[in-house]
Amino acid sequence: MMERPIAIVTGGAGFIGSHMVDLLLEHGFTVRVVDNFKGGHVANLVQHENNGSLSVEDRDIRSLKATDAVFEGASLIFHFAGIGDIVPSIEQPAEYMDVNVQGTIRVLEGARQAGVRKLVYAASSSCYGLSEVPTRENHPLAPQYPYALSKYQGEQAVLHWHQVYGLPVNSIRIFNAYGTRVRTTGAYGAVFGVFLKQKLAGKPFTVVGDGTQTRDFLYVTDVAHAFLAAAKTGLSGEVYNLGAGNPQAVNRLVELLDGPVTYVPKRPGEPNCTWADITKIQGDLGWEPVVSFETGVALMLADIERWRDAPLWDPASIARATETWFAYLGEGKC
Repeated sequence: MMERPIAIVTGGAGFIGSHMVDLLLEHGFTVRVVDNFKGGHVANLVQHENNGSLSVEDRDIRSLKATDAVFEGASLIFHFAGIGDIVPSIEQPAEYMDVNVQGTIRVLEGARQAGVRKLVYAASSSCYGLSEVPTRENHPLAPQYPYALSKYQGEQAVLHWHQVYGLPVNSIRIFNAYGTRVRTTGAYGAVFGVFLKQKLAGKPFTVVGDGTQTRDFLYVTDVAHAFLAAAKTGLSGEVYNLGAGNPQAVNRLVELLDGPVTYVPKRPGEPNCTWADITKIQGDLGWEPVVSFETGVALMLADIERWRDAPLWDPASIARATETWFAYLGEGKC
């Protein structure tokens, strides 16, 4: 019997990482998850652990050593682990740089020691700042807040390890991923988590600005397939934009979710439109988005009970949560 190839998923209990685990197991991989479980989907992993093809290490990526057994024999690494959200990054910039940059370097060194066939890094489209659209990979970069900077510097490290050490890598700049298992707790920020809890509670959706702003939403299973394609390709040292290439207005989301609306102030440093030019990833990897926005929202509504214990946000609590955002990124500072 042919031995199953080994893939490592850092942040494998998280939103995108847990879907990556599902896909890899479907494709016959033995999967090793590294996650500190500060958020995520433990139940999903426990279900898989029972079939013997998944193992889990409960640890911070900053504690990884290049010689750790978790890297031994691995052929692919998918690096999703890190910390997100805008406001906490403004308040704790050193922590973000430590986890998202130094943690990434720990993973790179493990990959180099193991001689992996490919490492795929989960980068962020936030590196572009207030960009022209549709946005190509060669667009000038202008991170607006520490989270964006930390993810971009993590990407720089990934590409540097390719340049200096010949480590096979690709980096994917994710635009607006959404889908089942999207984060339900923590800091204010993720629109789907906010809106689904509000719908469960019978409260108005807190729409930022007038709701005409658009986002390039991409369903999470399409994200996972793109990462697998980036791992399997013979190309290396590449950067890819990842979105649906079909921006949707927040007002369209509200229409699909069906509920009353209240409005909160538009925030500085946020683009009116995010729109990935996905020509390169389509051409190089043959990847295409499959799940329509309407289908993706319906899938989330079918799973809405998952947000029962999520925080309930209203205009007053949002205002308190975003005070730092306005203070540091306000008028004249972006």
